[in-house]
Amino acid sequence: MKISKNGITLIKNFEGLVLHAYKDIAGVWTIGYGSTRYKNGEAIKPGDKLSSEVEANLLLQDTLGKYETAVNSYVLVPLTQNQYDALVSFTYNLGTNALLHSTLLKKLNEKDYAEAANWFTRWNKITDPKTGKKITSDTLTTRRAKESSLFRQP
Repeated sequence: MKISKNGITLIKNFEGLVLHAYKDIAGVWTIGYGSTRYKNGEAIKPGDKLSSEVEANLLLQDTLGKYETAVNSYVLVPLTQNQYDALVSFTYNLGTNALLHSTLLKKLNEKDYAEAANWFTRWNKITDPKTGKKITSDTLTTRRAKESSLFRQP
């Protein structure tokens, strides 16, 4: 499967567009629509800039491929487009290891779609870069609720 325009819009709305490198709420260097690496695998670093929204969209498309591949590889049950889009958004934000080792994936692969949907909202914390402690993020709480809602839609 491939992410739909609806799924891309969801990601763009939460990530926002920033054409210069910045630290996200977890302290990770990020650029464009939430990309943390370039196509060649090089990490985003301070001072990096993108020339345009077009360049940011190209980086997003490249970045999405990794997360589409992960969802396609790890999910062993049929998905609707909305379920797929929600999972790619989740994985784009948290990384492939988070999905691979999640109870969400375990429940989904057991064909317990309803219980899998409930697990999105538990992934709403970040490690505070100042204290090293887990704290609830309002932004992630909202994002996980949207992803869960999308996952539940036919």
